[in-house]
Amino acid sequence: MQISKNEVKKTAAPKGGKSKGPVDNLEHHLHPEWWKRIFNSMYLKTDGDVVEDSKITQSEVEFFARLLDIKEGESLLDVACGQGRHVIEFARCGNYVLSGIDRSRYLIQRAKSVSKRNGYTINFKEGDARKLPYPTDSFDFVTILGNSFGYFESAEDDLKILKEVFRVLKPKGKLLMDVADGSYLKDHFTSRTWEWIDDKHFVCRERSLASDNERLISREVITHTGKGVIVDQFYAERLYTRERLFDLLMRAGFSNTEFHGNIGANSARNQDLGMMENRFILTTQTEKEWSPKKIRTEMKNIVVLLGDPTLSDTVKPDGVFDQDDFDTVNKLKQALGTLHNYKFTFLDNHTNLIADLLKVKGKADLIFNLCDEGFGNDSRKELHVPAILEMLNLPYTGSTPQTLAYCFDKSLIRGIASEIGVPVADAFIITAEADIYELNIPFPVIAKPNSGDASFGITKENVAENLEQLADAILRLRKQFGYDKPILVEEFLPGADLSLGIIGNTHNYTILPIIEEDYSGLPEGLPRICGYEAKWLPDSPYMQQIKSVKASLLNETEQAIINDSLKLAERLNCRDYCRFDWRLNERGEPKLLEVNPNPGWCWDGHLAKMANFASIDYAQMLQALLGASEARHTLMSNGVSAVI
Repeated sequence: MQISKNEVKKTAAPKGGKSKGPVDNLEHHLHPEWWKRIFNSMYLKTDGDVVEDSKITQSEVEFFARLLDIKEGESLLDVACGQGRHVIEFARCGNYVLSGIDRSRYLIQRAKSVSKRNGYTINFKEGDARKLPYPTDSFDFVTILGNSFGYFESAEDDLKILKEVFRVLKPKGKLLMDVADGSYLKDHFTSRTWEWIDDKHFVCRERSLASDNERLISREVITHTGKGVIVDQFYAERLYTRERLFDLLMRAGFSNTEFHGNIGANSARNQDLGMMENRFILTTQTEKEWSPKKIRTEMKNIVVLLGDPTLSDTVKPDGVFDQDDFDTVNKLKQALGTLHNYKFTFLDNHTNLIADLLKVKGKADLIFNLCDEGFGNDSRKELHVPAILEMLNLPYTGSTPQTLAYCFDKSLIRGIASEIGVPVADAFIITAEADIYELNIPFPVIAKPNSGDASFGITKENVAENLEQLADAILRLRKQFGYDKPILVEEFLPGADLSLGIIGNTHNYTILPIIEEDYSGLPEGLPRICGYEAKWLPDSPYMQQIKSVKASLLNETEQAIINDSLKLAERLNCRDYCRFDWRLNERGEPKLLEVNPNPGWCWDGHLAKMANFASIDYAQMLQALLGASEARHTLMSNGVSAVI
């Protein structure tokens, strides 16, 4: 639908617009890695008539399945799978072994959510198609669908994708591609269009050929009737002819390439179809031998670092390791003892720690850093342990000293979260000179040490319903932590108390089920918190009555928590495993409370509980932690960064 200039004036906001205005050359405004930014919720809205139409997807997958002649039990990887529409439809149609990979975190999380909601088992991963995180000879089929090819500045990057696809395909494996017909689009692209997307959004698109005449540059300006311009973005796609793509496939090693005609988008709206207007379909095959399997039977030497049981520990109720602590370590050793191809050595003498580490240097494959007590059992020195390992150039599990330092400061994390758009509970800092009578958030509130872990210093008395109770709570904390230490006063949120765990890094991570603290068994009048009493005092009703259950959340709430946790994990450079604590406000909106980059590893801890809800037992969880770190170090040795 075309709209007039008068209509544009009515809908565009007079102030605060984000548009660049008229530009002479679209190519000058194109970011070389535009594809990292554009595939989000707005992409699904503007292209929804094509990429979110179940009838179109069903028809395409039926056609693709016939071309591939895919059989029950065979494996298929969908590269640049987006929100997973094609691979999810394959799951609906048959019993196949399915995987999908895409660079967009938003789309991958959406794919996982839809797949889970429908009961499908699909292995979705976030990653770069130029370096696929799969072993050689893994798949019977690979698909690149929905015109998801040709995004890079250089055609050599497209060649890297095809070479990776060739590598992960089995001998005689097939690749199916659905690609814009470059010859057609060069002659038929529309240079400028306007159309309504829904009742509140309309989009203007401009297009022109790049200076090399090989790519089509597009500009998309999305306007909201009430907010004005909300997006002004530029993107591009290489225009492949059949002949040029055939040559590229030959260079990648493929043979027996066949073209199977052209298809259109069949959009119900049938307005500006852009690159989806006319695409050709091809299949091609690998002619290669099976790669020799690398058999690694040698034992991996893992050194496990723990807290020192001979030293005092102020976090523990009596200041010393007790029988429960020794039982926990024994259960750890028993679980690790079930893992094959590993030999474990345990270090817990902090007095001789550096000397002992020097002895294992060159012999240990990995240091399993489970010393969450901190060096010398001092929680303020938790970051000292990985710092020592870095100075000794020893590979280790978990996050860096810098990450641990950031996350030790709750107020600092609040600032970082707010900066990247992650919602936090309202709060303010009380310093030694601060006047609590200048309270700027409503009661109830909770006072807690700004620095620390293991809920140290957080008890039921920290929840205050009035100014007098808050003053008492602050006084107790002052006596416990010192009068000069900052105290965080935070709104006490009434909703579900939630935790989310992540195992892995960017190229292969697992989101564990979100758990909720069930406070229904607590006596009336006790604040609903999982504090020090719940973790350390066996006689407390908190430890006796609180249970961790699998959270039951609205899909949009769960996705918001997952997406924001991943954003934080990446911003803070959390590695291998981490945990995020959230709570819902009275409107059911999630607010971040804390980030724990070195969460408890014990058999009955929150991470183990989450893993259990994912049918991962304690030994398997420990192996997953080790595996995440091993994979990260392998990528790092190959020059690839691997943060979550």
